[in-house]
Amino acid sequence: MATVTFDGASRYYAGNDKPAVDQLDLEVEDGEFLVLVGPSGCGKSTTLRMLAGLEGVDEGAIRIGEREVTNLPPKDRDIAMVFQNYALYPHMTVADNIGFHLKIKKMPKAERAERIQEAAKLLDLEPYLERKPAKLSGGQRQRVAMGRAIVRRPQVFCMDEPLSNLDAKLRVQTRTQIASLQRRLGVTTIYVTHDQVEAMTMGDRVAVLKDGVLQQCDTPIGLFGKPKNLFVAGFIGSPAMNLIPAKVNGEGALIGGQTIPLTPAQRSALTGTNVVVGVRPEGWTLKSDGEGIPAMVEVVEELGSDQFLYCSTSAELASVDTEPADEAEAPHTVTVRAPGMSAFQRGEKVALVPQPGAVHLFDAESGDRLPD
Repeated sequence: MATVTFDGASRYYAGNDKPAVDQLDLEVEDGEFLVLVGPSGCGKSTTLRMLAGLEGVDEGAIRIGEREVTNLPPKDRDIAMVFQNYALYPHMTVADNIGFHLKIKKMPKAERAERIQEAAKLLDLEPYLERKPAKLSGGQRQRVAMGRAIVRRPQVFCMDEPLSNLDAKLRVQTRTQIASLQRRLGVTTIYVTHDQVEAMTMGDRVAVLKDGVLQQCDTPIGLFGKPKNLFVAGFIGSPAMNLIPAKVNGEGALIGGQTIPLTPAQRSALTGTNVVVGVRPEGWTLKSDGEGIPAMVEVVEELGSDQFLYCSTSAELASVDTEPADEAEAPHTVTVRAPGMSAFQRGEKVALVPQPGAVHLFDAESGDRLPD
């Protein structure tokens, strides 16, 4: 097993001035499950392919343990890759697919059969060893691809969106199996996904990328509880955090007639007179009309265990994603999590009060989180 270190690693593509991966500094601990997450085109798959040797490194270095692998060919890096499309040989049985790399390496037949059997047992594939991929479900095929990686006993697993071809129910089931399996094997694993729910439920730590730049790397609880900037705040969490631009006066940040107090440290960190107030859907208290920010319930989304209310507010609120909107007085939809089976109805007037411990404050100019 080994650590993985990206030391100022960058990758440029021809015809683009901006790098696909820009000065990435990241260390993955021995045996850690690290998830790379971000929107399409953020550089997460490129990062994984740089580690695997499938993409070049134009600046910086990559190390596996104490060994620099920046310029080594893929076969010399002791890495096993699991792809999105399974990449199984259709004419081979499950057993032959799992053991193909070992056969190429001319491993003795008895040892090869032992490793195949061991991997099949781990992955519940023993009944299917003589079948061909066409006779397997999507989840079973993905487990075969996992088995092919496991038998190699590499220092590092690289997984590039391995669950994206599965249906929603099977994704949940298979991601639990992958996370459990990784912890049993203890192999350093870097996993790429665009699904932030998948990232939060699987990773020991999660690295969030945007436009090739690492935004934040932390535990799932750390990302959710203390997002470093507006992008992370808006990206992590489902439904997303409500991000509301506000003006700062002598008393604090004013939103919809409610004042959010600012500490002296927060005031000194401000670069202007505007802040963005972040409140997650579960961070609102619903009051009777007139006791908080006035809103009207537009849509009720009933999930049984939870209920999400999509409320339109007065013109004093506006929506932002990663930056304050230009039209700061436009009406805004605020998402509120309520207990399941609540009696709220479409068209009902409510008032929203942010809970004191649930408020996140960001500088509107820089997008950075203000100190607590």
